[in-house]
Amino acid sequence: MTLTGWAEIILVLALIVLTAWPIGVFIARLLAGERSFLHPVLGPVERGFYALAGVDPARPMGWKQYTIALIMLNAVHFLMLYVMLRVQAWLPLNPQGFSNLSPTLAFNTAISFVTNTNWQAYTGESTMSNFSQMVGLTSHMFVSAATGIAAAAAVARAFAKHVLPAKGTPAKDDTTIVSLGNFWADLTRMVLYLFLPLSIIYCLVLVALGVPMTFASFVDAQTLEGAKQTIPIGPVAWLEAIKMLGTNGGGFFNANSAHPFENPNAWSNLIELWSIVAIPFALTVTFGKIVGDSRQGRALFWTMGLLVVAMIVICYAAEAGGNPLLTALGVDPSHGNMEGKEQRFGTAMSSLWAVLTTGASNGSVNAMHDSFMPLGGLVPLFMIQLGEVLPGGVGSGIYGIIVFALLAVFVAGLMVGRTPEYLGKKIQAREVKLAMLAVLILPLCILGGAALSLVLPDALSSLANAGPHGLSEMLYAYTSATGNNGSAFAGLTADTPWLDVTLGIAMLLGRYAFLVPVLAIAGSLAAKPKLPEGNGTFPTHGPLFIGLLIGVILILGGLQFLPALSLGPIAEHFVLLDGKTY
Repeated sequence: MTLTGWAEIILVLALIVLTAWPIGVFIARLLAGERSFLHPVLGPVERGFYALAGVDPARPMGWKQYTIALIMLNAVHFLMLYVMLRVQAWLPLNPQGFSNLSPTLAFNTAISFVTNTNWQAYTGESTMSNFSQMVGLTSHMFVSAATGIAAAAAVARAFAKHVLPAKGTPAKDDTTIVSLGNFWADLTRMVLYLFLPLSIIYCLVLVALGVPMTFASFVDAQTLEGAKQTIPIGPVAWLEAIKMLGTNGGGFFNANSAHPFENPNAWSNLIELWSIVAIPFALTVTFGKIVGDSRQGRALFWTMGLLVVAMIVICYAAEAGGNPLLTALGVDPSHGNMEGKEQRFGTAMSSLWAVLTTGASNGSVNAMHDSFMPLGGLVPLFMIQLGEVLPGGVGSGIYGIIVFALLAVFVAGLMVGRTPEYLGKKIQAREVKLAMLAVLILPLCILGGAALSLVLPDALSSLANAGPHGLSEMLYAYTSATGNNGSAFAGLTADTPWLDVTLGIAMLLGRYAFLVPVLAIAGSLAAKPKLPEGNGTFPTHGPLFIGLLIGVILILGGLQFLPALSLGPIAEHFVLLDGKTY
């Protein structure tokens, strides 16, 4: 590790901290329906959309109506994208002449982009036409990202509600009459006032830095040897912008942000690193504003930040130490483990990217995780398994960490023998059961899917490596799919009927089987009266709660996945120390 490397890491982290407050406040105002400097231009567009769709943005929605609207929109978008990919060859803007996708690959890809996973079981530059990339995939990146923030807003509003039951009347279990906002208004405002303007500015910056933005298909270049090389291009900058801002991660090229057309230089690398987590961290500020207590948002920010910094240290240390097998052969280890990394980024920026992209459910890469040292590769794998809450995807990170916060106060309540409360709302059996239902979907899909695939010959044939590393490749695939991350360990032939279907199901369950119980929790809490803070109230904004929340996140992730990790990257680490490899 070097001072220069740490200076680069600190610069990126400082930018994230500095921009969290203004972005978070801006999002909170948009979700509250307040006017912004963009309203004079975009306000008529927003009202026009509502008029065309027959939507009343002021109409309140209970948790059931909110959930149904969210699920139905995503179902329609899945069908639209699936059909588009199946008839790609007949659509315009296909100068490459690419054929239609197979039914299983179209299913996998459509689920992937609707769930904000952006797992790519295909090579973008040799599979997707310009129309599919720009109209099919990129448009869904906007909607899936806005969907996450809308869901997070609904959960935050549940804690701000102050509902008093009538005298002599018990609080109702059917909470559909208690509003969590309006899904259509939340979705529209996030796309129109947040993601669209930021993406336009971001796109122009990337073009200025050298990222292509064209409807052309290929350019020919002459190599140093005098041969002709055909290089694919296309509307890269537009996809790249929302790919980062929306924690999507799907790249125009197979090499993703390690490709010089997606990430040309140090400036683009800096901007893209910042944009991976800028909005997810800012949403902690938004949460504090919505619930009326900024200290609560800061507690979540510190929880996320401390764990992220710890993981950066571990990953950077593992990669900067180099490969002991190569060192034993006389290779200079001073540059660290550079296999699978770009020389222009080095181990520091590659390690930082790996941690931020897996902590933020982004899934983009500027180095191949498959080539990391065993403990370096363990970190991004573990970051996803912790629930994608550090800081998680846009919106999904907030409602995900709230689930852990509810479990943390439940544990604290058990310790002192009091009914747990969080932000003035009693946490009772219904909320805890729903929280555990959401949390348990992760090990079910990750461990169950990986275990089944590791005993089936058709699935095993997809692995490029044997031994612990091969186990890590398969485990990473199901971890990434269930966590809606989308990054890959590489070394895995993912476009097979078995993996296309099972990974698609894992993405589906990882998104909606987690989200629906969370919205049910929000509906239950919204119907409860907000209790005043008293002497016996456990404070959820101080260091004690932050430490407890970190412990709950680590224990849930560690205890569930430690056996599998011991057989994968941890076992590979000790095999490597023994001077062997597979």
